[in-house]
Amino acid sequence: MTPRRVEELLVDARGRIARVRSEELEERHAAGALIVDIRPAAQRAQEGELGFGLVVERNVLEWRFDLLGDHSLPEVQDYSQEVVVVCSQGYASSLAAASLRELGFVRAADLDGGYLAWTAWREQQQGPVLSAH
Repeated sequence: MTPRRVEELLVDARGRIARVRSEELEERHAAGALIVDIRPAAQRAQEGELGFGLVVERNVLEWRFDLLGDHSLPEVQDYSQEVVVVCSQGYASSLAAASLRELGFVRAADLDGGYLAWTAWREQQQGPVLSAH
């Protein structure tokens, strides 16, 4: 086996998945896509919560999506289901979505730029949050 840089793995992963833009995320969710936040609890506590979708931490993702196994989640319905994976900045989610593709999820995608890009886009759309002081 030839050693590879993680950047090569990332390029390979992104060549096999779709990438969803921040402005599309909520539309995809409303249309039935399963949005999956893979950030660990500490990171969600620090950065904030999506407020929709499903939390499945990265270390158990494949088990929760294994429809042939005994540990899949009820929200995971079939291999044609659209799944959008969200991480903090859109790197780990690319690798995770590619792993879901390998399990058979043909519509696995990730959020380009991750949660931080999505929250920046939302703030830009909604304007600055005004303090109640």
